[in-house]
Amino acid sequence: MSSKLAEFIRARREAVTPAMAGLPGGGRRRTPGLRREELAQLCEVSPTWLTWLEQGRPVSASSKMLARLAQVLQLSVAERAYLFEVADKADPHHGEGEGDGAAASELAAIVAAIDAPAYILDRTWNAVAWNTQAASLFSTWLNTEAEAPNQLRFMFLEPCARTLVDDWPERARRLVAEFRADIGRHADQAPLAGLIAELSQASGEFRQWWQTQQVQGRDGGLRRFQHSQQGPLAFHQVTLHLARQHELKLVMLLPVP
Repeated sequence: MSSKLAEFIRARREAVTPAMAGLPGGGRRRTPGLRREELAQLCEVSPTWLTWLEQGRPVSASSKMLARLAQVLQLSVAERAYLFEVADKADPHHGEGEGDGAAASELAAIVAAIDAPAYILDRTWNAVAWNTQAASLFSTWLNTEAEAPNQLRFMFLEPCARTLVDDWPERARRLVAEFRADIGRHADQAPLAGLIAELSQASGEFRQWWQTQQVQGRDGGLRRFQHSQQGPLAFHQVTLHLARQHELKLVMLLPVP
């Protein structure tokens, strides 16, 4: 068990008072936080198991158990993400609590301030904000009536994507590898699992490339398009993650001189 995990759990236990956890706080205490026995009782585990966990000993901590710890310790979204990261476990409630992030108006303001095609994708690669330049470039993707226009659905299910995107087979194959790297061990969780099943059934190419298990980073680089009205276009793609909502990706297509 990671020493970082042990130290983090111990520090958070000591930061939660009995009153915060709904327990009586009477009697003298060496520390203001919860005792191990109290945290163990609230998490419905043995005090010995919790002691070993805080000592970094090789005990098994399931995702369900870590989720219970996060709840009892009243972890913030960032703290909960850190807990599962250092434990190397998948959060069973991955993605919940995003209400603390940027509002739709803030996301729209971000892309509107960029003088180049720009859009923001969520963890399922739905576009949640985009500017007019991006809508002009991807007119059949971002100018649709869909509630959450998805980049992968556009790439594999929209016929015009094959003529818009230069060297479509290579770009589409790489996109699948980037998607696998991006979602990691959360691929079997909703709604990601449903999207993957949908694309696998509807597109033989997506199914073939998904099954190859290839993983590539979203490194950006040169992107070329053959636009029906604007002609050949070239951009340098840059992708950044938002600090407050790390699962959101800001994609900018900067003009190539």
